[in-house]
Amino acid sequence: MPVESFPPISVGLMGTGEYTTGITPSGQSKSDKKIGVVGVTMFDLRRRGKVSDIIMAGTNGGKFPEIKAHFQKNIGDVYKGLDLEFRGFPETNIRNAEAYKDALKALPKGSAVIIFTPDSTHFPIASEALNLGHHVMVTKPATQKLEDHQKLIELAEEKGLVCFVEHHKRFDPAYNDARARAQKIGDFNFYSSYMSQPKMQLETFKSWAGIDSDISYYLNSHHIDIHCWMVEGRYRPTKVTASATTGIATSMGCDPKTEDTITLLVDWENIQTPSQRGTAVYTASWAAPLKAGVHSEQRFHYMASKGEVRVDQAHRGYSIVEDDIGKLDYNPFYVKYSPDEDGYFDGQKGYGYVSLEKFIDAAQKVTAGKAKAADFDGKGLPTIKATVLTTAIIHAGRISLDEKRSVEITEEGGKIKLN
Repeated sequence: MPVESFPPISVGLMGTGEYTTGITPSGQSKSDKKIGVVGVTMFDLRRRGKVSDIIMAGTNGGKFPEIKAHFQKNIGDVYKGLDLEFRGFPETNIRNAEAYKDALKALPKGSAVIIFTPDSTHFPIASEALNLGHHVMVTKPATQKLEDHQKLIELAEEKGLVCFVEHHKRFDPAYNDARARAQKIGDFNFYSSYMSQPKMQLETFKSWAGIDSDISYYLNSHHIDIHCWMVEGRYRPTKVTASATTGIATSMGCDPKTEDTITLLVDWENIQTPSQRGTAVYTASWAAPLKAGVHSEQRFHYMASKGEVRVDQAHRGYSIVEDDIGKLDYNPFYVKYSPDEDGYFDGQKGYGYVSLEKFIDAAQKVTAGKAKAADFDGKGLPTIKATVLTTAIIHAGRISLDEKRSVEITEEGGKIKLN
């Protein structure tokens, strides 16, 4: 049966940082995302006929010559058949924190907008894009405040537009399979997760770390979303208590408010049988050692009444040893950068790529009039509606840290509230 195809869609990439381009404030990224993820994926989706024009918006127009040279050297000269053309905003060598507004207006209505910017800017950019009639994918956390997340749900529904959150761990084969198996081992009892990145990331994020956002928003959001997805429709969170450590980030010159490691203790309740309860502990850190062999430690333990699931996605039985660096544990399932046998980009099966392609496919279908945005809810996809509990928990954790108290999560009239 032939695969149905749709007209290619214009794309707006909001943010020109590491995840989009592979460029950090100190030059090319030293992480596992040396050429970024979003940009190269969009170039390849254009080669495959799913994407047409590409617009990119940052805050510094003077950065684009460096980005273009970087793309040519590390993408154009490495892979065959990729058109690297894009239009950058600001269009002149100036700084403009609101260049995204001009970029969004330059896109035809019904375009796909992908937002990878500091957390505090997600809501204004996403709401502006939806109001202009564009489909939106926003990196996690969708928003920092629960009320803003709920506004995006309402706005996307009102406009009939696709709005996804880029929770790519849902497409990690191990996490995806673990979620399916967790449905068959009884009542949820205990969940523990840990995710960290080496403290060199504090150099990358120094301009906003502890000022605009924290490590719980940045990393805990991954495992909180996975857990919310695992118990979706069966359990609800009722209380969040947060704890944090400090000292390492501030010694590296970060803002005095910057926490190193944040842990959230969350009470969960069975929706059908409230007396049946579970506990979750989510920990995230950006102060891990520099030479741990992995860029991201990522693991969780899910225990239920009839079994348990353990996933360690930092160590996948694939390691490399280099004289200058030592042992490295690689994750080729996230993004594969080595070309195929004919010299083309070969990362289409990586879950970082799959996450972005799922959004582009959904946006194409709705823009072509072949689907409604609501069709993508209830299918395990990270829609803005399906991810509201993740934002509720992280926001509650921030309040708990700031106000030194536990925060209750309740539901009134179908809306989640923090008390």
